Amino acid sequence: MSPNKTEQLGTGLKVRHLTMMGLGSAIGAGLFLGTGKGIGTAGPAILLSYAIAGVLVVLVMRMLAEMAAALPSSGSFSTYAEEGIGRWAGFTLGWIYWFTLIMVLGVELTGASAIIHSWLPAVPQWVLALVLIAFFAAVNLAGVRNFGEFEFWFAALKVAVIVVFLVVGALLVLGWLPGTDPVGLTHLLGDGGFAPNGLGEVAAGLLIVIFAFGGIEIVTIAAAESDDPQRSIAAAARSVVWRIMAFYVGSVAIMVLVLPWNSPALLAGPFVAVLELAHIPGLAFAMEAVVVVALLSAFNANVYGTSRMVFSLAQRGDAPRGLLRVTREGVPSASVLLSIAFALVSVLLNWLLPEKLLGILFNAVGASLVVIWIVIAISQLRLRRRLEAAAPLTVRMWGFPYLSWFTLALLLALVGLMATDEAARAQLIATTVLVLVIVGIYFARELLRELKLRRVPR
Repeated sequence: MSPNKTEQLGTGLKVRHLTMMGLGSAIGAGLFLGTGKGIGTAGPAILLSYAIAGVLVVLVMRMLAEMAAALPSSGSFSTYAEEGIGRWAGFTLGWIYWFTLIMVLGVELTGASAIIHSWLPAVPQWVLALVLIAFFAAVNLAGVRNFGEFEFWFAALKVAVIVVFLVVGALLVLGWLPGTDPVGLTHLLGDGGFAPNGLGEVAAGLLIVIFAFGGIEIVTIAAAESDDPQRSIAAAARSVVWRIMAFYVGSVAIMVLVLPWNSPALLAGPFVAVLELAHIPGLAFAMEAVVVVALLSAFNANVYGTSRMVFSLAQRGDAPRGLLRVTREGVPSASVLLSIAFALVSVLLNWLLPEKLLGILFNAVGASLVVIWIVIAISQLRLRRRLEAAAPLTVRMWGFPYLSWFTLALLLALVGLMATDEAARAQLIATTVLVLVIVGIYFARELLRELKLRRVPR
C-alpha cells in the first residue's frame, strides 16, 4: 500500500550529502572514544580486529547497496528483511536498529558535552547537553536538503582534520618532525608483543571495532530522499566504505606505532595523545575541538537515521501512526521528536552509570550490529533472484552466491568467536534476549489482532 501524500518524505539529497552523512555517522564515538578502549583490550593486535571488520563491512555494504539500489526505502534493511524473510523479521530488525542507535546517541552526546564542560566548567554539563539537543532537533526539523548541506560541512570538517592527523602521524612515524626519531616497530612488537593479551582478545576487540563501523548503513536509509536513489547509492556506498577503512585502519596503525599500547594517555584520548608528541602549539587542543565536532556530527546523522527508521516502521503498521506526521518540507517531525526524547533518556543513563554503561554499550551495540549484518546477508541471498527478475540490477554483489554465503559464514564464525570471550558472551546473550523480546512482542501483537478479528460478528 503506497503512503498518502501527507506521509511522504521530501527529496533533495545529493551523492555528496549521502557520502558525508555516512562518514558523519560512522566517524564518531566509535573512532574517538572506542579506539583507546579497543587498543587497551587487544593491544596492537587490534589491527587484526579492524582488518576482519573491514572485510566484513565491505561485503555487507555491497549486499545492502544491491538491494537499496533496486528498492530504495527509508526502512532500508528492515524493509528488505520483511520482503526476503517475513514481516516479523522486518519488524524485529527495524526496532533493534532504532534501539541500538538511541543508545549510541547517548554516548555521543555525553562525550561531546563532557569535553565542552571541561572548557566551560561554570556551565553545568546537563545544560550543555540540553542546548545541544535543542539545536540538533532544529537542524533535523529543517528541510532535508538543508539538513544534508549542514551535515555535509559538519562532517567535512572532521574528515579534513583526520587527514591532517594521518599526515602528522606519518611524519612522527618516520621521524621527520623536529625533535623526533623514526619509531620503527618498537611499540608495535615490543611492550609484551603484538598480541600482549593473547590472540583471543582480537575477538573481544571485534565488538568494539564493529561498533566503530556502525552507522555506515545510513547511506542506504538516506538514499530514499535523494534525487536519484539508484545512482546515489552506488556512488556513495562505494566511496564511504573505502574512506572509512582508510581513516580507521590508518589512524589506529599510527597510534600503536608511536605510543605503547598500554600508555594511559593513549587509552584516555588516543588522538590528542599522538598529536601532543608533535609539539605543534595548539594542535592537541584543536584535535579535542574536532572530537566534539565529530561526536556531534555523528549524533546529528544518527538522529536522522533513527527518525527515518521509525517512520518506515509506522508506514508499515509496526509503529504508532502518529509518527507519520510530516511537515510541509517532507520532514517526519513526530519521528524526529521521538528520537530526541529518547536520546535524553539515554544521556541520563550515561550520567548515572558512566563507567559501566559506556563499556556495555560499545559491546552491546557491536553485538546488535552483527545481528543486523547477518539478517542483511540472509535477505540478499533470498531476494537476489527476485530483484534480478524484476529489473536489471544497477549494483550487483560480487561473486553471487558464493561470496554472499562466504560473508554469512564469516559473520556466524564471528558469533562463535564472541561466544568464547566472557564479556562478549554476556553481550551476545543480552542481544539474544533483546531479539527474543522484540520477536515476542510482534507475535503477541499478531495473536491479539487475530483474536479481535474472531470476536467481530460476521
